[in-house]
Amino acid sequence: MSVMADVHIVRVFTDAHGLFGNNLGVVLDAGKLDADAGRKLASDLRFSEVVFVDDVEQARLRIFTPAAELPLAGHPLVGTAWLLSRLTGREVPTLRPQQAAEVQTWSEDGRTWIRGRIDDAPNWGLVEVADEATVETLSVPPGPEYRRHQFWAWLDEPRGVMRARVFAADSGVDEDEATGSAAMRQVGALRRPLVIRQGWGSEILARPAQVTGWAEIGGRVAGDGMRTVTVGGTA
Repeated sequence: MSVMADVHIVRVFTDAHGLFGNNLGVVLDAGKLDADAGRKLASDLRFSEVVFVDDVEQARLRIFTPAAELPLAGHPLVGTAWLLSRLTGREVPTLRPQQAAEVQTWSEDGRTWIRGRIDDAPNWGLVEVADEATVETLSVPPGPEYRRHQFWAWLDEPRGVMRARVFAADSGVDEDEATGSAAMRQVGALRRPLVIRQGWGSEILARPAQVTGWAEIGGRVAGDGMRTVTVGGTA
């Protein structure tokens, strides 16, 4: 059965001017929509992820790529936290992904932040290369074996600033504009605060949480309105 649904569109991890960022679609009151509908919607919108919020009051949600359902992903959670806080008129302190530990959220210095368990994030391969120019000139994908990988190089190592690109064929995404879960894995590997310049101009802040094995991801979010689309549902 197909139904009409309103999809809120936001861009997550924009720059200081509200430009760039990774597109995200969020459907509210989506409990009757199944996983096939989530994957198809992500594919139809040509977004790396969409979110189905099954219970707005409890912030219970599911995350879908064009190819799979994910337990945890950074830009969907940051974007959903930002959207729910604006729609409800209050801070939303906790998100409850269906397949991951609860995620704490808050606002800080004009950015929306989440705190998630690193082991709930996809297991990205992290490939350090020589310099920014090497990152910039990578083909899409860099090779058939790179199906869930972040390539990166330091821009300013003392300040923790890096340039990165992410390739995610396993999720049905050739190249992702801004990837919070890969940033979480970087925090787990490097154990330090990071500023990640990814894609065409997106910016992700990442840092270790006080609790071992958890990371905090923050960024700016911009709203791009709403679309009404046809999506599949359960009978």
